Amino acid sequence: MMLFLKLLVAHLLGDFVFQPKNWVKNKEKKKIKSSKLYIHIGVHIILLLLLLQFNSKYWNVFLLVIVSHYLVDIGKLYFQKKKTKRLFFFLDQALHLLFLGFATYIYSPFKVNINIILSKQNLLLFACLIFVTYTSSIIINTLISKWNPEKGNKSIEQSLANAGKYIGFLERLLIFVFIIINQWAGVGFLLAAKSIFRFGDLTASKDRKLTEYVLIGTLLSFGLAILTGLVYSHYGR
Repeated sequence: MMLFLKLLVAHLLGDFVFQPKNWVKNKEKKKIKSSKLYIHIGVHIILLLLLLQFNSKYWNVFLLVIVSHYLVDIGKLYFQKKKTKRLFFFLDQALHLLFLGFATYIYSPFKVNINIILSKQNLLLFACLIFVTYTSSIIINTLISKWNPEKGNKSIEQSLANAGKYIGFLERLLIFVFIIINQWAGVGFLLAAKSIFRFGDLTASKDRKLTEYVLIGTLLSFGLAILTGLVYSHYGR
């Protein structure tokens, strides 16, 4: 575990702390010919050597991490398109983490216990996370679909695409976390913050139907998240 943490810290520092945006742009433009690509790899080499304390027993780990990082970065630069940059960002990071885990396994073999992963607690947690995000979103939309005061509202039409959906996801996830760690004050703070940012604008617009529509959706969202949190708190421990 200690070895993996060292590799992870080196990766996070190299990819996010010591990699300016202009390096990323240079790599995307020049690809394999970019000098910034090799400086980036050099930064990873230095970080790994420091965190592994120049210990020769880690030579195979060191080589695997550096070579895999270079190849994954090259693959990303050549295969990603403008429309798929977000997808390739997460795919790139997932592959890096996979190789870090594999490198750790080479030096110190470990077993993955499927029974622990598929335990009652973990399965219930996974089900609850799906419910408070996607399932709750569909339930709320179905329940309030009989009203649609947002249609034709210019301020709504000018908002970010799917912003409301992802705000709802984050809102319910935060409430779920607050409930299972028994921090009910966080739920109150979140509701107060949303009231300030959302309902203040709605009141100013003097659109009563839209205000009532948003209020119903918010109460349903909070209610479902709280209920899910209570279910997990009772049955998941």
